[in-house]
Amino acid sequence: MTDRVRIAIIGSGPAGLSAAARAAQLDLSHVLLEKTDHLSDTIYKYQKGKHVMATPSQLVLRSDMEFDAGKREAILGTWDKLAAKNGINVRYRSEVKAIEGERGAFRLTLTDGAVIEAETVVLAIGTQGNPNLMRCPGSTLPHVQYQLDDPGDYIDEHITVIGSGDAGIENALGLAADAAQGNVVTILNRSADFARAKGANVKLLNEAAEQGRITIRLETTPAEVRPGELLLETRDGQETIRCDRIIARMGSAAPRAFVESCGIEFSSADREAFPKLSPVFESTKPGIFVIGALAGYPLIKHCMNQGYDVVEFINGNTTLKPADEPILAKKFERFKARRSVDEWLEMLRANITILNELSPLQMREFMLDSEVRSYKAGEVVFERADPGSSLFGIAQGTALVEVDKDNPSITVAVEQGSIFGEVGLISGRRRGATVRAGTDMIAVEVSRTAALKLMASVPAAKRAVTRISVERQLLQLFGSGLTSADLTELLDASEIQTVPAGKPILVEGDPGEDIYVIRVGSMIVEKNVGGKPVFLSYLPAGSYVGEMALIGGGKRTATVKAAVKSEVIRLPGAAFRRLMEAKPRLLEKARADMAQRQNINAFVESRKDSFSGVVDMYSQTATFLVENGIGEATDVLLIDENLCVGCDNCEKACADSHEGLSRLDREAGRTYAHLHVPTSCRHCEHPHCMADCPPNAIHRGPDGEVVIDDSCIGCGNCQRNCPYGVIRMDSVPPKKPGLLSWMFLGMGPGPGEPSKKWRYKHREAGVEKPKKAIKCDMCSGIDGGPACVRACPTGAAIRVSPENFLSVARLEEETGS
Repeated sequence: MTDRVRIAIIGSGPAGLSAAARAAQLDLSHVLLEKTDHLSDTIYKYQKGKHVMATPSQLVLRSDMEFDAGKREAILGTWDKLAAKNGINVRYRSEVKAIEGERGAFRLTLTDGAVIEAETVVLAIGTQGNPNLMRCPGSTLPHVQYQLDDPGDYIDEHITVIGSGDAGIENALGLAADAAQGNVVTILNRSADFARAKGANVKLLNEAAEQGRITIRLETTPAEVRPGELLLETRDGQETIRCDRIIARMGSAAPRAFVESCGIEFSSADREAFPKLSPVFESTKPGIFVIGALAGYPLIKHCMNQGYDVVEFINGNTTLKPADEPILAKKFERFKARRSVDEWLEMLRANITILNELSPLQMREFMLDSEVRSYKAGEVVFERADPGSSLFGIAQGTALVEVDKDNPSITVAVEQGSIFGEVGLISGRRRGATVRAGTDMIAVEVSRTAALKLMASVPAAKRAVTRISVERQLLQLFGSGLTSADLTELLDASEIQTVPAGKPILVEGDPGEDIYVIRVGSMIVEKNVGGKPVFLSYLPAGSYVGEMALIGGGKRTATVKAAVKSEVIRLPGAAFRRLMEAKPRLLEKARADMAQRQNINAFVESRKDSFSGVVDMYSQTATFLVENGIGEATDVLLIDENLCVGCDNCEKACADSHEGLSRLDREAGRTYAHLHVPTSCRHCEHPHCMADCPPNAIHRGPDGEVVIDDSCIGCGNCQRNCPYGVIRMDSVPPKKPGLLSWMFLGMGPGPGEPSKKWRYKHREAGVEKPKKAIKCDMCSGIDGGPACVRACPTGAAIRVSPENFLSVARLEEETGS
């Protein structure tokens, strides 16, 4: 027997259930097809007792089904009652195998052989049934699972959760909620930011970590799954942890084969791409509409609003506007151009390259977290050294970048469609140049959070941002009068590679002619001398290697390996050779760099017999420094123990320069030979402390210093994320009196940081001062530079950049050769 309906809705999640409720309210013939024996299988599969959030909070709910934040069980119970009350026609255990036909005459064939005829079809099937799988050795072992039903089922286990989205965080929190269960829970995040997760979930996760209930491993990925243990690829190399169970929550993708078999096209070939949709949710197959997670809107409120709206559209309501219309309209109301919200969104999407492949629905969600700004010709967008990590996309007009800080008239144009501000986004550094509008300009300012989310969820956007940032890095690195057009072939053939700590990109004696540019992290260069690896130099981000074999021919002359987990841009040697042939100035630069490296190699070879002991000591010292965080530092404090007399003047000077709180612990840290690395900020190239700073209070200063400003709220995220223990949380002590008042009247504590006894005795009665993050800022803004160095009476304390300290040039100085 064949059933005939006006609307067939596939999937009873929030989107499908809301659509069916609207159809029932409008008295439209419909059927809600659910392949299981219960409603909303996605939420049904949430872990037991999970708290379901109702975000975005500013978005009005438009649905005939009620929804508010609450426990999974309560929400499902409410929906069951409302489905019956509203008269929704649900057909359980009804999985759709195929959809054929055209608008007005679709035939849906079910796996049980039944056929449904429908005028229109609404696909609300979600993506949870198609999870992303682990792709490493051992990932098929039985203790790897992709679902967590009841956290209470697991007791006294070492459990690793892989995935930093909401599902992974909520699973980790559920497993660690009851200390009596005895679980040891670790969550892995391959990046330093939780770009895909809600802010509230990230806050709860950090609180659990602070309480010792969960271990967060940032910039860490699984390398191999073994019985009872997990091999990790970390920022500092490989590490093995105990692991009885893995719960992998790494996102999911659309059931593409089925969707495409219905005649629906996707926006691109990427696995995580979404179907092409009109503003009224209609797919490229007329009569088939797509809503919910399959449309790119995973949030429950969005899904339910879409379910309501799509039935209204199908029923002929042409005046209905989405629920977010008032919010978006407010963003555009101050502009003279009288465009509708849809027209504004389409203009921005079409004109800005990184937004080109977003659907109209994705554009709406994206703009909820972004701002449109207008600038008059010549108006400054931001100044050099300003704090800021947002990204700007030019929708109309042009921008000018002042590349010479001493001559503002020297500029480079950024054309319509391109972006600027990507340096702050990727590295967290302060603005590297002043940017002003070249002509009247309209730009979209994208917050760092929104930009990271965009790049994480839209592969095309990530590729666009990456290509532009790589292009600008190459232009800055090679100079030589190159233009963007000159690099087209090289960029098309380039490849970004992630290099684990300790892994080589070049091996001495191997053939090869590719060039490698260090994009993130750092490398060390070693040469085999007398059967031993000799440390030659340290290469920070922004350096390149490989030109010697390309220009001079022959095999690689040294080994280059990652000091910490790094990213490199591989440039094919053949394409780079053609570029050098076309650009003689580039060839001249490469030859000059090669000559400098040849001189270092010759120096080591010529002295290998006369000071082999010195070479060994130098190599061991360099290795020690890299192992202690120098590999990702931009500035580091070192103390020569042969000169240090233990006077603690460095600590006292630091405290006196910073509200009575020292940023330095001289005695802490590790020592090799006479070189001591105290506990003091390394000012990392990509600071871990910047990850998940809610008020965005951590910035880079103009000289590279990492600074925490007064907007710090004392959440402690930076302290937890710093791998070197150089950040403390403390309240600022009372202001000190003058030196004479202390000496003659005994007022206040003496020089340096007040003792705990003094602070306890003089605390304000009953007042607990709020704590804030305290760390070295290289005495930013203080004349004379770092106080610790200035106060050292013997010259034992020095601050250096690793690339200057870790080089054979330094060794040459020490030997007097």
